[in-house]
Amino acid sequence: MDLFNVYPINPINIVRAKGSTIWDHEGNEYLDLYGGHAVISIGHTHPHYVDTLTQQLNRIGFYSNSVEIPIQKQLAKQLGEISGKEDYTLFLCNSGAEANENALKLASFHNKRKKVVAFSKSFHGRTSLAVAATDNPAIVAPVNETENVVFLPFNNEEALQQAFDQYGAEIAAVIIEGIQGVGGIREASASFLQLIRRLCDQYDSVYIADAVQCGYGRTGEFYSHDYAGVKADIYTMAKGMGNGFPIGGIVIAPRFEASFGLLGTTFGGNHLACAAAVAVLDIIKQEELLENARKVGEYLIRQVKTLDKVKEVRGRGLMIGIELPEELNTVKKDLLLKNRIFTGEAKPNVIRILPALNITKEIADRFLDALDERLKA
Repeated sequence: MDLFNVYPINPINIVRAKGSTIWDHEGNEYLDLYGGHAVISIGHTHPHYVDTLTQQLNRIGFYSNSVEIPIQKQLAKQLGEISGKEDYTLFLCNSGAEANENALKLASFHNKRKKVVAFSKSFHGRTSLAVAATDNPAIVAPVNETENVVFLPFNNEEALQQAFDQYGAEIAAVIIEGIQGVGGIREASASFLQLIRRLCDQYDSVYIADAVQCGYGRTGEFYSHDYAGVKADIYTMAKGMGNGFPIGGIVIAPRFEASFGLLGTTFGGNHLACAAAVAVLDIIKQEELLENARKVGEYLIRQVKTLDKVKEVRGRGLMIGIELPEELNTVKKDLLLKNRIFTGEAKPNVIRILPALNITKEIADRFLDALDERLKA
């Protein structure tokens, strides 16, 4: 049996990692400024993270949600404190797609409605309703097609107002990334997020902040939507939450009532996953990583803007998109093969930088020198 080949694969076998450095099986060293799609939030193999998971695994790695799992409550408490959402509640699952799926279901359960407002170039996952709310027909199977999702132009306040004027009493939820990742590092404006909040309040719709990629401190705020000064009804998260261990969750405003059977999962919130998430929050707090993400991110954005041939730099904190002329669409590949630096892309000429939140100015300078070299080549 072979693998079902659905991914474009770089011919590199990574066997060891530490911090923002990774090594292949031949001993070649690479700089990781992508972290496997914004997953590595505290750096690879952080000692506290490794120790916490090892100790937990030596006690118990898994039991289902049919028993008390005290570390879930510990995680909820820490998450509430560091995010400023102490009065919200937490439901744990296994991935970002699953988090968005549960958020959309909870919204529909809450107001008994079917329509969902999503936006152009959005990406919310590959499960049934999450992929239906994703603006990419290539990954939506016929079985996932639905007329219940209304796609609107991103950051277009007039179109949003018109949609609520037309469908307001039918809209279960609005789901939006604070900064679109796959969509090209495009940031929702503060006024747009504030309008979503006002319209959801007016029509009793649910405001879902998809923070799967742009949350968990990546932008220097815990949730990227926070800079707009409004609170969402539900925040979804995953990726950086477990630093590579699969875990996701939704943080739910106090006006939602829980009931037995409303949501469910076998693996969500298991002992080992929660230990990983607790360790991540420990390190974010102890090492002041939100401040570091702001500081190093501002430095990177400022310096990239000075480089020749860069068309635009977008983003916030350590979620950065660098748009280059279309003829420079090989720069991302060249950074990997010639400079041994992992980055991402939204399309061939938009490079995505999604490093660990504890990267240093020295690491940033290594990337800047390499990018400058590639742009001058």
